[in-house]
Amino acid sequence: MIYGIGTDICDIRRMALTVQRRGERFSQRVLGPDELRVYQARSARAPARGLRYLATRFSAKEAFSKAIGLGIRTPMTWRACQILNEPSGKPVLKLSGVLAAWFDERALAGHVTLTDESDYAASFVVVETRSPTP
Repeated sequence: MIYGIGTDICDIRRMALTVQRRGERFSQRVLGPDELRVYQARSARAPARGLRYLATRFSAKEAFSKAIGLGIRTPMTWRACQILNEPSGKPVLKLSGVLAAWFDERALAGHVTLTDESDYAASFVVVETRSPTP
């Protein structure tokens, strides 16, 4: 059963301006530790790739916060919600701390998709209740 749906679109140009103003503090505030490593590696190879990675993760976290109905407030925090990729490339949610406990208490499962094109990054998240295991 669907618990919630969230979507978000992010203007990558606006994200670039934020990164110019705030520097690494912004990415360190928004990205979890695993995401930060990927972001730094991509940025070192090609700054535009790093920026797109940051924008898609920002968008996905906004969409997730909408799907769970909390916005960005406790237990939802930027760093407690990470969007990582399986070896196949499929994006997956990795929750930690109080947010993970909150999510598990409600027996929820989340699905996320990301995209970016030219000046925009977009994401869509569906959160559903897990079926009880027999």
